[in-house]
Amino acid sequence: MSRNIAASEADEPLLSYVKELSGKRIELARKREGMTQRDLARTLGMGVRWLREIESGNPKSKLDDHLRCTYHLSLSTGHILIPLLYFGQNMSYPFQLAAGDLQELERLCVEVISERSLTKLTRQLTPKWRTAPIGAGG
Repeated sequence: MSRNIAASEADEPLLSYVKELSGKRIELARKREGMTQRDLARTLGMGVRWLREIESGNPKSKLDDHLRCTYHLSLSTGHILIPLLYFGQNMSYPFQLAAGDLQELERLCVEVISERSLTKLTRQLTPKWRTAPIGAGG
């Protein structure tokens, strides 16, 4: 069995879970905004039938479509991206995290990434002055 096949079989339960959770959040946010499925589908340039598949958490739905809905409804993407980060690091995702709003955790991840990038960039751009050793010279 190839690594790709094994990986896709291993991530299927996680991806299905992420899509199901995402679909529920999209549906709730859409309803909270007073939008019909037709309104949201038209805005995003997709069919109502496809939006129904997304909201139902159909495993065949694409994560990029979930993200498009999420962005349009101003939802946090943490419920999608954080489980994928765990999976990418070969770590078990603690499903209890998904129970709440992951926006704060998502922001913290962005801050850590930004801070680390800025620290690295600062180190790279800071001149390394050459000085003669003390007592050397003439």
